[in-house]
Amino acid sequence: MSRMKMEQTFESLGNEGKKAFIAYIMAGDGGLSNLKHQMLSLEAAGASVIELGIPFSDPVADGPVIQAAGRRALAEGVTLRGILAELARIKDEISIPVVLMTYANPVLRLGAAPFAELASKAGVSGVIMPDVPLEEAEEFSGPLTAYDIAMIRFITLSSSKARIREVMEGAEGFIYAVTVRGTTGARDGFDESLYDHLESISKMSDVPVCAGFGISTHDQAEEVGSHCDGVIVGSRIVELMQENDIDGIKALIPESTDVAINASN
Repeated sequence: MSRMKMEQTFESLGNEGKKAFIAYIMAGDGGLSNLKHQMLSLEAAGASVIELGIPFSDPVADGPVIQAAGRRALAEGVTLRGILAELARIKDEISIPVVLMTYANPVLRLGAAPFAELASKAGVSGVIMPDVPLEEAEEFSGPLTAYDIAMIRFITLSSSKARIREVMEGAEGFIYAVTVRGTTGARDGFDESLYDHLESISKMSDVPVCAGFGISTHDQAEEVGSHCDGVIVGSRIVELMQENDIDGIKALIPESTDVAINASN
């Protein structure tokens, strides 16, 4: 049921004419004992999917807000194995899909096959690994596929048409469309060419396309989401979660979506 849960969520949203809101938080920021409360708060706020970051000492794709959250989690002694154990304990209380965002090194330390097994026991629907290129993904995607967990692929603004077609072939879960050049973090706005890009790849893709990086306001989420299947919000949600401002998170979600944002920004 792992990947199917996410597929059913996107199908249901599409049938209702809604867009996905994927909300990112860093697992263990505030301690693992607070993870259940944080995830239930995101679900109650209207998130359709939760993207759960795994703390890592060298997070090359993350901006300063998420880097700081990762450092706080590491200072709490949070590990990938500990996160998966906590997810397994609370998974029956979380009704929306959960996607992990991790770098390769924590998975390699645990082992790709044991990671996939533990992720399945934790109810994980998908895994995002921004430092693993498509050509090297089989080491991780093979074990995940055995447990019906999707390995989410990226398309960037610099991806060629040939590369986009290559990424889309066999894509699972959803396509993560990166909206900016650089790391995660809030931006003042987006170039108009982004919207043409999102519409183009959405027409080509057999799976939903969700846009992330740099989205930090209600208006940005609404505008970007209108050109694809959903949005992912990270840095701003991490800040609001640290302030325990759940109303602020609710205010990010466009009224036309009523869904969650993937917050890896």
